[in-house]
Amino acid sequence: MLPTLNGRIQTRIFLLVVVGGIWTLLITPVLPVDLPLADRYRVTFIVLLTVLVFGIVWEFIYHFIQQFRWEKDWPTLFGLVTAVNEGALVWVLLELGVVPGISSPVPLGAYLLQFLTTWIVVWLVANGPMRVPFIHWRFRGGRLI
Repeated sequence: MLPTLNGRIQTRIFLLVVVGGIWTLLITPVLPVDLPLADRYRVTFIVLLTVLVFGIVWEFIYHFIQQFRWEKDWPTLFGLVTAVNEGALVWVLLELGVVPGISSPVPLGAYLLQFLTTWIVVWLVANGPMRVPFIHWRFRGGRLI
């Protein structure tokens, strides 16, 4: 399968909203943050939304870079490694205090625990179980709609 830009964006949105949302619901209570549970959920879902929005921007950058590759795509492992640049960008934005809805600093340990575990869970689902319920997903360039 050669995922199209549209397909990668659709897949990213679906996986982060559904899989990332469920994982965030599960992991938020155990994050090392000194906030009431309701505030923890608010912050973690804002972080998830920030990752989603800037992830869509990253998709356009990745698409541009992929045009220089012979296959116009890159190995599956690169999808896992892109966590470094995407996670670093969101962390910098959190540190600068420019993420709307988050006024207090987010502890690095809590951020890394949420971001990295969510990234790994989403990546694993995209490269495994996602192919079962969405049989034609592979043949439509990653498009779900």
